[in-house]
Amino acid sequence: MDGPTPFFDYIKNPDDIYLESFATVHDEIDLNRFQGLMADVSVRAVHASGMPEIAGKIKFSKNAAEIGKSALMNGARVFVDAEMVGAGIIKSRLPADNLVCCTLNEPGIHDDAKRARTTRSAVAVDRWIKNLDGAVCVFGNAPTALFRLLEWLKDGAPQPALIIGFPVGFVGAEESKQALIDNTDNVPYIALTGRQGGSAMAAAVCNALGNRVGKTGI
Repeated sequence: MDGPTPFFDYIKNPDDIYLESFATVHDEIDLNRFQGLMADVSVRAVHASGMPEIAGKIKFSKNAAEIGKSALMNGARVFVDAEMVGAGIIKSRLPADNLVCCTLNEPGIHDDAKRARTTRSAVAVDRWIKNLDGAVCVFGNAPTALFRLLEWLKDGAPQPALIIGFPVGFVGAEESKQALIDNTDNVPYIALTGRQGGSAMAAAVCNALGNRVGKTGI
């Protein structure tokens, strides 16, 4: 079977699609305020979203991208707030066969959330604490999960190597990311301010940091 009769005029070659996509991103965003790996991270986030305007909303602490990459290269565990974020992380590109963990559906989470009168996403973070030291924490979905982690850190929990804060939505998303920016003290972060975010962008940031060959292909 040779396929349907060609009707639409569109680019089919995957290499051409890839190159033109990233060329378009470069043409439409200002990378002047990004240095080194953060430029790659920002391009990946824009590419994943299709929204050049988000580049101006990306906030980050000093050397956050390099610190995150180093942690991954040294085998850091990756905690994610949603299965969709974990699915978007390309495991074959992680530099040390890093373990990607989502605790949202572990036994007892639903009951714990009911008792605490909060979301499953929030109490799922409680399962991270014993392995939190030096981990990379990726949020693309749940503001309550990010708030919960920040509360743990204020209580003296072990510090992760990097927090990637990209929760999306109309309730708590903007506030949780601002809380991350304002309250992380010495914990490196990469965040997208405002309501926008999502699993695809959060995973794209992690992929940019974790690429085995040290390039993002841009």
